Amino acid sequence: MIDDILALKKERQATILAHNYQIPEVQDVADLVGDSLELSRAAARLDSPVIVFCGVDFMAETAALLSPNKRVVLPEKGAYCPMAQMITPEELRGLKALHPGATVVCYVNSTAEIKAESDICCTSANGVQVVRSLPEKKVIFVPDRNLAAYVARHTDKEIIPWNGYCYVHDCFTIDQVESARAEHPRAELLVHPECRPEVIDRADYVYSTAGMCRHAKSSPAREFIIGTEAGMIYRLKKENPDKEFYPLSESAICQNMKKTDLAKLRLALQTCEPRVVVPERVASRARKAIERMLAVQ
Repeated sequence: MIDDILALKKERQATILAHNYQIPEVQDVADLVGDSLELSRAAARLDSPVIVFCGVDFMAETAALLSPNKRVVLPEKGAYCPMAQMITPEELRGLKALHPGATVVCYVNSTAEIKAESDICCTSANGVQVVRSLPEKKVIFVPDRNLAAYVARHTDKEIIPWNGYCYVHDCFTIDQVESARAEHPRAELLVHPECRPEVIDRADYVYSTAGMCRHAKSSPAREFIIGTEAGMIYRLKKENPDKEFYPLSESAICQNMKKTDLAKLRLALQTCEPRVVVPERVASRARKAIERMLAVQ
């Protein structure tokens, strides 16, 4: 099957992108493994006419927004982000009506329709930087309440959060932190900013998945407890074979991220389907929110 995938990739002049949470065998055949924005930026730079995005729906949409002339394929049509589904355009318009004059910042983990209703996007890595760059004092932040709380701590803005959350990160508890620290007393605890505030309070460092990769390489520590989706452990171990990584919780699994397998990837390369297309009436507005984020230094 791997031979088939590699042959089809060459035939289609395709590039395979895989998110850090994908299953190991998909990560192994990918041309690039990274977080959602890293991969979308790569899609825009690549010469490949076909981009096969092994992730969830909003990631493939973002790649399609940044690469309108390329064919972006999501191998598993049913791979979606539950948090991105927690707010509708109608709900966001209602929130905007309640707070006229507020700037709308949307986490990149959102649908294209939500991006189109927003002024600027952010990632887990640059959320604080993006919000600090805004002249407005009042900010509507959607859809993640935990990332909103993290940003609020590090800026002087009035943050109006939407009550969405990542079910994987929101389930980490103080008890799990204490248990992991007791079991691995020499390990550094790295957690994602989508975690609850009380978990973040007990972490040594707060990072996006890309930040975790950078820290693991540069830190003199030999052991790490990782507070994000458990699939992240595979990449960290692969890149740092001389170090040890422990999941904060073995059950921290995003079921949608695990829906893509080699068989679906092969079929996607065979058919170049299912293709992800964002209607231009939505894409033109959503693209502006992403481009404004990318312009923040």
